[in-house]
Amino acid sequence: MTSHDTDGKALSAEDEVVRITQDLIGIDTSNYGDGSGPGERKAAEYVMGELTEVGLDPVLLESEPGRASVIVRIEGEDSDRGALAVHGHLDVVPANAEDWQVDPFGAEIKDGCVWGRGAVDMKDMDAMILSCVREMSRTGRKPARDLVVGFLADEEAGGVKGSHWLVDNHPELFEGVTEAISEVGGYSVTFDGKAGQQRAYLLQTAEKGIAWLRLHAHGRAGHGSVPNDDNAVVRLARAIARIDAHEWPREYIASVRQLLDGLSELTGSPYSDDDLGPILAKLGGARGFVEGTLRDTSNFTMLDAGYKHNVIPQTASASLDCRYLPGHEDDLMNVIRELAGEHVEVEVLHHDIALEAPFDAPLVEKMKRALLSQDPQAAILPYCLSGGTDNKALKKLGINGYGFAPLQLPADLDFAPMFHGIDERVPVESLKFGARVLGEFLHDC
Repeated sequence: MTSHDTDGKALSAEDEVVRITQDLIGIDTSNYGDGSGPGERKAAEYVMGELTEVGLDPVLLESEPGRASVIVRIEGEDSDRGALAVHGHLDVVPANAEDWQVDPFGAEIKDGCVWGRGAVDMKDMDAMILSCVREMSRTGRKPARDLVVGFLADEEAGGVKGSHWLVDNHPELFEGVTEAISEVGGYSVTFDGKAGQQRAYLLQTAEKGIAWLRLHAHGRAGHGSVPNDDNAVVRLARAIARIDAHEWPREYIASVRQLLDGLSELTGSPYSDDDLGPILAKLGGARGFVEGTLRDTSNFTMLDAGYKHNVIPQTASASLDCRYLPGHEDDLMNVIRELAGEHVEVEVLHHDIALEAPFDAPLVEKMKRALLSQDPQAAILPYCLSGGTDNKALKKLGINGYGFAPLQLPADLDFAPMFHGIDERVPVESLKFGARVLGEFLHDC
């Protein structure tokens, strides 16, 4: 490992970001959500090596053996200002190699892209952060204010063993931090604008809350040949049908409204609240992310009932993934319990808050400035994330979080569906663009 290229010239973030992305993808950090995965320790040790190699003094902390996070504080030009947290997660969702064109942990470069699990969620951003921090340390150029840089465990299972554990057990690590940036924002979409092809970057200013629920239906066990009016499987099926048929009402929170209005202005296409189809079609693959933020959602993901074909079980269970808009948590839970019915218990396995941060903020203006320094003709719009990030944990400390992992993407790349998808990949040139933009932002933040 070296800080210089073969000509003796100091390496820049742009020079290193692809290598680091490949290195991180090559370390399997699959998070199965049940503690059975390899954990993040090996990736955390890699990050420690990259940071200490350039003279930084990071700390590695484990919530339990193998579940490792890395934190390093970097002094800025103005330490009297509130510090900025810049964080990513080291874990990834599992990948079934048989479904992929390439080895999901091979980090192969193919068709101008780095392929592999984590290429977009979110070892690409981890690599951007790491490469920018290494460049700053090598050159001695300080960021505008103090940074708390984190590479965290367990985000893909709610951050219980990562961000939440750190906030609950080591809040001193985030002393003085007022704002944060992390994943799923700052990527580009391209559409037909008023004057031809228009590129816009979506900055994530809000995210829905999470309620991971388990429904348990109770009934009377019995022989499969005997009629049974208290069948737990049937009671669960009816609850599932009622919840699935429920039409959650639409509500346009500020970030969603600003996005729709901005798209309408850029495209010259009016829209109505009752018919968003034409305006959402402009977003291409990102449409699904936005559609998920128009209302609360509830999706069944797993079922478990019975142990033998001719035995009626006394319990049956189903897993339900609910996401709710800011301010909707109590209403959503009340509706789910009512629809589940009297014979179905609703257990909360994990819940986390919804977030909303202002688009009209000095930090956002600096994100815009960094993007426009590399893409001057672009538009920049806010949006709400239908999923969740580790910014939820930091909010417990009063820290406002944004999604800013800048990527300029080819117009024909269906990017958003690659989050947790098959054949996940990120263009090499997008990584280099992101390293340049993030570097500009950190020097200005």
